[in-house]
Amino acid sequence: MALPDTAPLLVGLLLLFHAFGAWAIVEVNMEDKVEVMAGETAQITCMFTTDEGLGGTTIQWFYVLPNKERQRIYNKEPMHEAAEQNTLFTHRISLNVNGTAAVLAIRDVGVRDNLEFICVIKTLTPEEAEGRTQLQVFKSPTFPTIEAVETGISVNEEAPSKIGSCRVKNGYPKPHITWYRNNMPLRNTPREVVVTSSTTIESSGLFSVQSELTMKVKKEDKDAVFYCEVIYFVPGATKMTESQHINITVYYLPTEVTIWVESPKGKIKEGDTLELRCDNNGNYPSSITTIKHQNSEYSVENKTMVRTNVKRLDGGVYECTFEETDNFEVISRSTKVSVNYLESAVIMPKDSIAVMEGEELKASCNALSSLQTSTTWFKNEKLVSKGNTLSVKSATLETAGMYKCVVTVPEMEGMKTSSTLQVNVKGSPQILGPDVQEVETYETTVNLTCSATGFPAPTIMWTTSDGKNLNALQTETEDGAQSVVTFKITPNVKVFCNASNDFGSKVVEFNIKTILNTTLTTITSMPTISTTTRSTTTISSDTVVHTTPTTTTTTSTNTITYDTVQTPTKSPNIKKESKGFVIAIIIIAIFLLAILGSVLYFLYKKGRICGRSGKQDFSKRKSSKDNIVVEMKSDNTEEAILLGVNGEKQQPNDQ
Repeated sequence: MALPDTAPLLVGLLLLFHAFGAWAIVEVNMEDKVEVMAGETAQITCMFTTDEGLGGTTIQWFYVLPNKERQRIYNKEPMHEAAEQNTLFTHRISLNVNGTAAVLAIRDVGVRDNLEFICVIKTLTPEEAEGRTQLQVFKSPTFPTIEAVETGISVNEEAPSKIGSCRVKNGYPKPHITWYRNNMPLRNTPREVVVTSSTTIESSGLFSVQSELTMKVKKEDKDAVFYCEVIYFVPGATKMTESQHINITVYYLPTEVTIWVESPKGKIKEGDTLELRCDNNGNYPSSITTIKHQNSEYSVENKTMVRTNVKRLDGGVYECTFEETDNFEVISRSTKVSVNYLESAVIMPKDSIAVMEGEELKASCNALSSLQTSTTWFKNEKLVSKGNTLSVKSATLETAGMYKCVVTVPEMEGMKTSSTLQVNVKGSPQILGPDVQEVETYETTVNLTCSATGFPAPTIMWTTSDGKNLNALQTETEDGAQSVVTFKITPNVKVFCNASNDFGSKVVEFNIKTILNTTLTTITSMPTISTTTRSTTTISSDTVVHTTPTTTTTTSTNTITYDTVQTPTKSPNIKKESKGFVIAIIIIAIFLLAILGSVLYFLYKKGRICGRSGKQDFSKRKSSKDNIVVEMKSDNTEEAILLGVNGEKQQPNDQ
């Protein structure tokens, strides 16, 4: 075999080189460190050179134990190579030799692999060389968690108080924690800032770090932002991460107390609801806030005081007091509250006043108020005067009535008071309406009303022209009296209303007219003529008759019905001495018209009119009703219009 033949040759060459003193030269170059993240594969390269060539080269890998001893983990000889058994790397390493580079690969590295590795190169001669590389394994820590203290911190604490704690877990190498306040790093300062840290090595070899910040707080720290920053290492770099930001509650004593009126805004008036608020620029929990009314000693232990339906006595000085119970410090502030008022209006003279007709009326109205007032006078809801004095130089009966004085405060809406004054004007009564009043009715009785003004209230009496007294009810009104009487109509009898008091009397005459409806129906045998006559007759208590007739004529071949309807019209006033004569003329005119109508009808029947004979046959066209044409005029003239059989108008000379 070839191997037994070459072995003696190699041994011989070695002895030959040794005999002549020629030794091989071996050099090894390695990196000082190799950085890798935990869980990845680390590759450590060993670069070597030798003048003997690669055939007889032996490569060995070691790592340094904590006691500085070497532990071989891999051995490669010219004819054999293998990983050492029962080591940390037995199943995780492999060696790859490419020329003069021997690369040791370590899979799934962990923090425990953070060791120094040695590469040893040996040749056939006793010469050897080695190189060393430090393997550095990195593990990023978890995101930092921060917790703030739940209770508030007082600025009066003498020693630094705990602000919060920050914790980061499972990092390698050991991470570092730095505290920040408003983006400014905090360093240990005696009696001001204290940062304490503790480190825990987990079973995995990773580091967990916790840091606690304590400091002496100030009032400004109530708005401060705190957080922690974690610095950790990765291959070839340094990284940083920030925690969440936290705030703390800082308790501090107030330096100022404020008290103000929350509502109503603006001026306050009686009847309002008053709300006072008190506050301070501190926030100490162990404190008492009191609002007190100095005038009445009324107080509440609260920052708000509410008083309903305030009166003027509720005005005055209100004081807010802040007391810190731990240190017994007291601070206070006060404010003055003004409650505006408007008393009831007072009219002088009070309630009512009576003046003689023609005299001057004077009255005054005043209301006590804390503000400027405005006064107005009203009568029947109409403005009659401005100012607190009501003055009428010459009083009349129309001056009498109920007056209302209204007092307001212009600068405050809703402040208003009022009072009333009854003004009576002494004088003779006055009756509403004309001295002679006309009354028309279809009935046999009538209700008459008489309203009189005056002071004292007049007494109303009813009498008739025939000397009778009528019984009636009388009621007092605001400015006088009113009476209503029921009168049974009697022809030629008038009714008088007499109102009287201490200063005189007044009489009004009532003329009562009865309106009568009459209907006349006259039948004639004229077949084609129909005439409607309407007249109006009015009969008063003075027996005055006035008739206004109208005539309407129509022609028809049918049977015609004639109706006479009397429509009432108002008659003019006629002097008493001429009434009898007029009545007689009207009666005579009516009587003559009736006779004339009868004669004409008789002549028509006998055929003496229009050439007709008395034996004319009416069988061809017969009317059930025939009409007489009558027209009555106010000038006592008359006109008769006759129509022929064919409806033609006949001239008078034809009759």
